[in-house]
Amino acid sequence: MLLCAPVAHAANTTYLAKAKPTPTPSPSPAWPPKGFKPSIDGNTFAKIPTAKELVGLASNDKALTKELAKTIDGTPVCEKYSCGAVQVASVNACTWWVITASVQGATSATDKTIKTFGTVRTTFGRTAAKKYTTILIVSGEPIELGHSVSNIKAICRTGVATEKVPETTYSSAS
Repeated sequence: MLLCAPVAHAANTTYLAKAKPTPTPSPSPAWPPKGFKPSIDGNTFAKIPTAKELVGLASNDKALTKELAKTIDGTPVCEKYSCGAVQVASVNACTWWVITASVQGATSATDKTIKTFGTVRTTFGRTAAKKYTTILIVSGEPIELGHSVSNIKAICRTGVATEKVPETTYSSAS
């Protein structure tokens, strides 16, 4: 808007009044979430974040940062054990989640045949409808063995938890 007005005892003067900027609301998160795979029934969604994405997610998630900062014998948990992560979301609220995964890797330094070394099962607490949550999966396999957490499955439970939440158990295949 341009406002021009003469001022007494002055030559022609122009005053510019600037309009105040109007804040733009943040867009709502996309739904269904982009990059997430839907479950068979289409009610839950999951995505496996890359290591780089996990770092970015942790920078905005205090709970995830706290999980990654946990130590065992003075070593950060994911620098001691093979870890994985999954991002989950659901159309409806979940009372608790059950996450299962395999720990796989080369049979030995000389035998590159892939074998399953164990399974990990993680329970996670309540999540709201259409809210994204990142769940860390910590195996019991030493990281120096180079095994990976794979075949990750996430199940949304809506009833009362029938076991301890949160909790992680690792079962060795041997």
